[in-house]
Amino acid sequence: MRAGSLFSGVGGMDLGLERAGWRIAWQVEIDPHCSRVLERHWPDVPRFNDVRSVGPADLAPVDLIAGGFPCQDVSYAGHGAGLDGDRSGLWWEFARIIREMGPRFVLVENVPGLLDRGMGDVLGTLSDLGYDAEWSLVSACSVGATHTRQRLFIVAHSNRIDGRQGVRHTVARAFRPLQEVGDFASARAGALSRLADPSALYGGADGIPDGPQRNRAIGNAVAPDVAEWIGRRLLEATA
Repeated sequence: MRAGSLFSGVGGMDLGLERAGWRIAWQVEIDPHCSRVLERHWPDVPRFNDVRSVGPADLAPVDLIAGGFPCQDVSYAGHGAGLDGDRSGLWWEFARIIREMGPRFVLVENVPGLLDRGMGDVLGTLSDLGYDAEWSLVSACSVGATHTRQRLFIVAHSNRIDGRQGVRHTVARAFRPLQEVGDFASARAGALSRLADPSALYGGADGIPDGPQRNRAIGNAVAPDVAEWIGRRLLEATA
C-alpha cells in the first residue's frame, strides 16, 4: 500500500512506515537541510517544498497520508497560540489535503501539548471529513528506544472503505493496543538506560557539517520504531 508524507522532516515517519511494508509515494518538506537528507535516502520519491501549494494535481493517490505538523504553537514550551499560530496553524493545510485527496487512513503526530491546545479542533475536523480516530501518547522507549520522546499519535480511518460500512469498528479494535504501548514501566526503563551513558547516545554538533541543523532535525523527528508499529497494525487491519 502507498503512503504520502507531509512535513517529512528527515524521514523518521517514512522510514518506519517503509519497514512496516508501506511504499512512500511522495514527500513534502520545506526545510533545505531536511530535504537534502530525504533526497539522499529516497532519491526516486517525488518531493515537494510547501504544503500550502500542493494538492491532487501534484500528489499521487495514496492509501495513507502521514505527517507531524509543526508543534511550536501547541507545545507547552511555546506561547500557546494553538492552531491559530502561524506554524501549528499549518494543520489546516494538512486537513485541506486530506479533504481533497480522501485517503483511507491518516496518521498525525505531534507533541502532548496538542491535547490541551487544539485536539478538539483536530478531531472535529477529521470527523467532519468522514474519519473516526484513535489516539494515544506513546514514548519511543516503550518500543525499544533508549530515549523517552513522548509524542501524541492520532490514527484516523475512513468511515467507509471500498464502499463498505462498519469497517471503522474493525480498524478501531486493531488499534486498541496503541493505548497500551506507552506504559510507564517501559518508559522509566528506557530513561534509566539513556541516563546511564548519555555520551554513547548523543554526538555534539561541533565539527559535523550542518551540525546545528542536523541536531534540530533529529530533535524534531518521529521515532521510526513507533511509526513502524502503527504501520504494521494498519496493514494487519486491512489484510
